[in-house]
Amino acid sequence: MRIDRTRLHDTVLAGVVAVASVVLFVLYDPGHLAAGGLPVEGVRPPDVVGAALVVLACVPVAARRRWPLAALCAGLAPEAVLTAAGYGSGVPGLAGMVLLYSVASHRGLAMALGGLAAALAAYAFGAATGPALAASFTDHVMVVVVLVAVWGAGRSLRLRRAYLEELKDRAARLERAHAADTRAARAEERSRIARELHDVVAHHVSVMIVQAAAARRVLATDQELAGEALSAIEQTGRMAMAEMRNIVGVLRTDARAELGPQPGVQDLPALVEQMREAGLPTRLLVEGEPRPLPAGVDLAAYRLVQEGLTNALRHAGAGAEAVVTVRHKPRELDVRVEDDGKGAPDPPMRSGHGLVGIRERVALYGGILSIGPLPGGGFEVRARFPLEDGQ
Repeated sequence: MRIDRTRLHDTVLAGVVAVASVVLFVLYDPGHLAAGGLPVEGVRPPDVVGAALVVLACVPVAARRRWPLAALCAGLAPEAVLTAAGYGSGVPGLAGMVLLYSVASHRGLAMALGGLAAALAAYAFGAATGPALAASFTDHVMVVVVLVAVWGAGRSLRLRRAYLEELKDRAARLERAHAADTRAARAEERSRIARELHDVVAHHVSVMIVQAAAARRVLATDQELAGEALSAIEQTGRMAMAEMRNIVGVLRTDARAELGPQPGVQDLPALVEQMREAGLPTRLLVEGEPRPLPAGVDLAAYRLVQEGLTNALRHAGAGAEAVVTVRHKPRELDVRVEDDGKGAPDPPMRSGHGLVGIRERVALYGGILSIGPLPGGGFEVRARFPLEDGQ
């Protein structure tokens, strides 16, 4: 059977307060008061009825956290009867202070102020109707100060508890926000890796397909040329595996990824040469003075050329030629891939995940992308990347 620890603790506290209050009540004897030099006229000596009223005033302490204001009012009533009957001087007992503290620490400001007002009213009633002891104005002020101090201690605890709850809530919100940012970063990383893999696989597989078709056509008539085509297929496959290993290496959790440098504009001559070997006559034109580029822009420009040439190899048709133009401007990098579209349907219709990935890459770096057929035939993929501060 499950035990409510809070209620158990309050019940034990009520018992302790009752024992302490009864002890104080017994010690509040007219003989002791007279020995201390205080007048005892009208003060009744301790008896069973008074002790019962003291215990009755302590019983509500057991409910101090469930119904604090009601418990305070219930505890003040027996104390008022005690004072009016002549047992005390009207000073609130130990149970009253515990209940006042509980109201201040477990309820809002309005209810806490109501509890303070009730405690002060009970004291004023006792001071006005109780036996006339030598209580000076300073004594009354001290009692009021004690009551306000107890009330203030309860409010301070409540405010501190609210502050700690706010800190916990803020920490929880920050943790949730961090988790959301982590998920978004992982999703973006997966998307980036997917784009990289698509660009690598689409390009190299397209080149291998063209080379394999060429090898198949000349296999029976020119074995030497077929062997060269097969060697080119092998080299292209090795290049694809190397790039894929570098990309997928970032997903490893049991070993450090062996990442090589990402390709960039400086690798375009090798890419153009590869396309020539695959059967697509390609020219590379570089205008302006080459200079170091931001790593992201450098990779995006390379992937754009790679995707543009791969599309030309797939869709431009036999006998088509391609031209790659790279213009280095003071504040802009202009990259263009165009083919004449010989042998392709008119107008050439090209689409796919690669072009979608190119759009995302260019947009990521604030570039402007244009994709579409050329007026005189053929197809163009062009991007202009802005460069800040001449970079």
